[in-house]
Amino acid sequence: MCAARLSTVVLDARDAHELARFYTRLLGYEMRAEEPHWVLIGPPDGAAGTALAFETEPEYVPPVWPARNPGDQQMMLHLDVEVDDLEAETARAVAEGATLAGEQPQDDVRVLFDPSGHPFCLWVRAAQ
Repeated sequence: MCAARLSTVVLDARDAHELARFYTRLLGYEMRAEEPHWVLIGPPDGAAGTALAFETEPEYVPPVWPARNPGDQQMMLHLDVEVDDLEAETARAVAEGATLAGEQPQDDVRVLFDPSGHPFCLWVRAAQ
């Protein structure tokens, strides 16, 4: 048995508080801790899920997705968010401040950018 477990994913942003507010709305998370340059959010009490933290980095440069040219800022990670209704949740994410990516590589996935430019994917489980 492994004693280690993933508890939190941390994303840099020019404004940690703005990005935290976006993800609390998108995921139904709640604020857990706030400092001037750092915010922690997570699922409501008792709910399963990984916490997210955001750290203000004044020199943050959004990644380019898909990166095609030498020197493009590379994506370090992206979040996959499972949804029941892809079209409705895509529309809601955009209404909350996300931007739909111009390139969509799969029919059952929507690539979007959060307000800081991090790519994230909404996806639906394929019918079995």
